[in-house]
Parts: sequence; C-alpha cells; structure tokens
Amino acid sequence: MLSNEKRKVAEALTEMTFSKDESIITQGEMGDAFFILYEGEVAVIKDGKQVSTLSAKVETKVAQYFGERALLNNEPRAATIKVISQTAKALTLDKSSFEILLGSIHGIMSEKAGGNGSARPSPVQKKHETVHMDDIELVGTLGVGAFGKVELREHKVTGKTYAVKMMSKGYIVKMRMQNNVINEKHILASVDSPFIIKLYNTSQTAQWIYFYLEPALGGELYVVYHRKCLHGSVAHARYYSASVVLAFEHLHVRHVVYRDLKPENLLLTAEGYLKLTDMGLAKFALGKTYTTCGTPEYFAPEVIRSTGQTRAVDWWTLGILIFEFMVGSAPFRAENDMAMYGKVLKGINYIQFPSKCDGASEEIIKAILKSEPSERLPMRAGGVNNLKQHRWYQDFDWDGLVSRALTPPYLPAVRSHTDLKNFSHVKAQKANHLEWKDDGSGWDKDF
Repeated sequence: MLSNEKRKVAEALTEMTFSKDESIITQGEMGDAFFILYEGEVAVIKDGKQVSTLSAKVETKVAQYFGERALLNNEPRAATIKVISQTAKALTLDKSSFEILLGSIHGIMSEKAGGNGSARPSPVQKKHETVHMDDIELVGTLGVGAFGKVELREHKVTGKTYAVKMMSKGYIVKMRMQNNVINEKHILASVDSPFIIKLYNTSQTAQWIYFYLEPALGGELYVVYHRKCLHGSVAHARYYSASVVLAFEHLHVRHVVYRDLKPENLLLTAEGYLKLTDMGLAKFALGKTYTTCGTPEYFAPEVIRSTGQTRAVDWWTLGILIFEFMVGSAPFRAENDMAMYGKVLKGINYIQFPSKCDGASEEIIKAILKSEPSERLPMRAGGVNNLKQHRWYQDFDWDGLVSRALTPPYLPAVRSHTDLKNFSHVKAQKANHLEWKDDGSGWDKDF
C-alpha cells in the first residue's frame, strides 16, 4: 500500500471505547470491520473456550489488530473478542469506508497481479424532477438568511409546491462557500430519507443558484416549541429527537457528518412529521474534519480544541438538543462564548439539571455528552441501537415512526399546500446579492 493510501486509511479510522465483558466481535456473526486495539486487554474465545489474550498499551506503543479478514471476505467471525480489562480502546475501519478509499481489496490485489481491478464506488444519486424557475410562481417567503432566501413557489401546470432556496453567486464567492454549496447539492442528491428534506432539482442563472426542495409548511421546530410551550414534554422530546436519530443514522451510513443541528434546522410537515434541513455545513468524511463550524451553544469539545471531528460530533449535538427540548436552553449557556467553551470543556457532570430533566432524561443526556468522542453512547459497541434501547425511549415505537403509523405529538395548523401562516414571523425582504462576474473556475457548472 502506498504511503498516501496508508495516510487516507489512518485518517478514516474511528475511535471506539469498550467496557469490561463487552464483546467487540462475536464468533459466527458476519464481519464488516476490523479493529486495532491500542489500550486494554481482550480475550480470544473460540467455541466458548478462551484460547489466548491480546494486550495493548499506548505508553509502550504496543497495538494488536483483529478482524482484518472482514475487509477481504464476507465470512462469519472465527472467534469472539471479549474485553477483560476495565476498559479497552480501539480504532476501527468498516469495509465500505475502506472500499470507498481504495476500491475493493480484491481489486487492489488484481491490479498488483496486472488485472484491471475494480472501480471505486461513487455515491448513488437520485433522479431529479425537471423543474425550473420559469415553471413556478411565487407564493411567499419561508426564510431569509445571509446566503439569500427561501421562497414557496407553485408550479403553474401541476400545482405542486417547492421550497426554492436561492443563493447569490457573488455572495457565495465572497464568503468562499463554493465547496459548501457543491457539497450541499451532492449530499442532498445522494440521500433519501423520510426524515431529511428532499432535493428535487437545482438550476442557475448568471447571478443565482436555485435549490428546488420539498416544502415543510408546519414551521420551524424552534418557533413551534416557543409558541406552544413544549419544553419539558418527554413525549415531544422523544418523538422529535428519535426523528433526528434516524436522520443521522441515514447520513452516517453514507459517511456524511451533518455538523449543524439546532431546532431552527428542524422543520415540521403539514402532517407533523419532522424533517432535517440545510446541508450547507454537511460534509462527506471518512475520517476527521477540522473546520470549526456550527452553532457555538452546540460546539463539542473537539470542535473547541480543534482536534478533529467525526460523526461523534453529531451525537454530541443530539445530547444538547434533548437537553434544550427538556429545559428550554442549552446546558452550557453562559454570558459569553469563551465562558461557555470553558463550561463545555469542564464537562456535563458540572451542570445542574433541573427537576423536569432528571431520571432517564438526565441519564441519556449524560451518556451522550461525554467529552471523549469514542465514549458517547452511539459510538460505543452497539452503535445507534444503544440509543434506541435506552430506557428513556422505553416502549417508543421506532418502527411506527419509520412507517408513519406513529401519530406525531403535535399537528400544525396548515389549511392548504400554499398556507404560509406558520412562517408569518418571517419578514419578506430582498435576498442578499452581490454582483458576480464569471471567473472561469467553473465551480458552478453542475447546477
């Protein structure tokens, strides 16, 4: 393997923490990842009998690896690896990440043998609808931001409505957001989840880029929570946070880190279903990404320390969100950002939880808001199922949430597919625009 390929593989490794008696892999299960143990001790168990142990220690630079055959073959695990120290830490790489980085191992071996190898996979993109600005009429404004604005528009022939996000090319270039906008398009085009706003198409003019998105006329969850005084309701917090869990699960399988969770980026449909929106800060990342971005109240310790972020940063923001749902404010809020960052680095155990956020609510928040990314509940062995099976979600109908058989806890008042009442707080104004002259770079050619 070339040094550049080794570096890419190293950057794609994800840290995981295990506790005593946890099985890292289990004999007979199908393997899809390999592990590098760098701290702790594990037992190798075959057919119920311990046959050996593996030990690793950072100080002595001794590491152990196992499960590598998962990258070669789809075959059952030959042994169980069980933690026998109090804790163990390992780096892991799943097969799909490896193949995205390097192509299949069989392809690499074939290339070395003089064959053609196999093509590296690329994200699968959905087919787009044919819709352009000339086809649709303005209904009203859904949102205004520094980037531009979002308008509700109705198709002149079909009557279908679209949330059209319009962005000034001049402003995009001034803010050096070209890659963000390109990433946003590619990510939206490759995801397909009932919990994420759908992209139907994009287009452009000389000055503007347009995203034709699925409208969600129930309004921003942030506004709904404050208008309806929903803070402290476990039923609402469980339903909306569970929807975010499923959105994140969908993104993370596709190696997308969202990085911008906050109630303002959660929309409700007319039926009350939750949709994650705004992929402007999302990024396709197999390893760590180092850009400082997001909302300060939701910053994880690794964002503040600039030590690199993985999908673990999204789970941190989920913990902040659940706290905000239950309490009405973020847990580390302070008089200024620097004081807030200090509280984040000190840790969640120093935060006083109010009585309406005790018991299982406090337990799940603290289990997610671990300073060490690998120790966060969904990052441990068991993954997202650790969240789904936590007692805070006891008896929650996850299957019903997916199938839409579970009734949302709040039904927005939406009279028609053009009703803007839930966005009445949005002031209609012109979108920010800076004149743009084509610089020949071609960054906008795929819109």
